[in-house]
Amino acid sequence: MTNTRQHAFNLIIVGDEILHGSRSDAHFAFFKNLLESRGLQLNQVQYLPDERGLLIKQLGRSFSDGLPTFVTGGIGATPDDHTRQAAAEALALPVALHPEAAAFIDELTVGRGEPLGMPEHRQRLRMAEFPAGAQIIPNPFNNVAGFFIREHYFLPGFPVMAHPMAEWVLETHYADSFHQAERAQRAVWIYAMPESRITPLMERIEAGYAGVQAFSLPSVGSTLSDGTVVPPHIEFGLKAQGEACSRIDAAWQDVLAQLRELGADVRDMEAGV
Repeated sequence: MTNTRQHAFNLIIVGDEILHGSRSDAHFAFFKNLLESRGLQLNQVQYLPDERGLLIKQLGRSFSDGLPTFVTGGIGATPDDHTRQAAAEALALPVALHPEAAAFIDELTVGRGEPLGMPEHRQRLRMAEFPAGAQIIPNPFNNVAGFFIREHYFLPGFPVMAHPMAEWVLETHYADSFHQAERAQRAVWIYAMPESRITPLMERIEAGYAGVQAFSLPSVGSTLSDGTVVPPHIEFGLKAQGEACSRIDAAWQDVLAQLRELGADVRDMEAGV
């Protein structure tokens, strides 16, 4: 059976400002589209506060989970940034100054016409302290590097920095996985029928066609901008990945036949209104 976690990534978004609403999240939609455009998928998303104890616990779970993971936010040098230290503690590693990342920060300071001995520069260098053994992720925006370790990719919270850095990660480390997992989906809208009526059908299909998954998404209906009323309905369908795609057409024909037997009002989604 196909491993549905294959070619999947997790995303952890760190920041009180997002959880408290002072800034809108710009990462979820970006990472979902970034991965899907390369034939990959987003498996799970977490939003976490700038709280070191919780970050240590959740990063520890993530490292043990075994999926590649993007982590955005909390890698700065101010007291409310805990992600670098939390990653090190989750792995039982010390933080260490990364020479190449430190050299980038030296260049940044010199470029500003400031001496390297200034307290501000020493504070800035903390952004080059990563879990021992981590490698850098280049930052084309200002050259202050992110880092990665054990397939966890730590990026700044700023989208203008994080997003091109994430693209670099995929192109550099996962290009061989692009568009390798075949996926297929079929769906219709069903009107005037409760989910309880189609649940046994979903169970039969999943039992009879290995790897094919059924889904049901109820809608309470809506009124479109042109005044068209869309009645309550269910978006019902099947999805498959990998070798299970070879069974989805047969499963779909079975679904349509059983829906007709149930007397379901089935409509193509594009013509559903």
